[in-house]
Amino acid sequence: MDLLVTSAWAQDAGAASGGAWMQLLPLVLIFVVFYFLLIRPQTKRAKEHREMVGKLASGDEVVTTGGLLGRITEVGDNFLTVEVADGVRVKVQKFQVAQLMPKGTFKGN
Repeated sequence: MDLLVTSAWAQDAGAASGGAWMQLLPLVLIFVVFYFLLIRPQTKRAKEHREMVGKLASGDEVVTTGGLLGRITEVGDNFLTVEVADGVRVKVQKFQVAQLMPKGTFKGN
């Protein structure tokens, strides 16, 4: 019966612990690459957006995610009132502000 069983089984027992770590190494490397290329930049952008939204004030000129360009007239806890034309005011959520524009971009008044 020993003729059917190879001697490689006996040699494989010592290398099994080192082989398990070598099998996990590609998974760890993939996670590290995903972290630095996807997760970290996304959290950095989200943090910058939160800071920008927190600093919004009346008179700032903004662009919303829907593409509206206007000047902020009122700032509340969760909502902003944005004037998009003379006498036309729109209430939007704070987090829907996509970009803060330089002063003088909006010439509504």
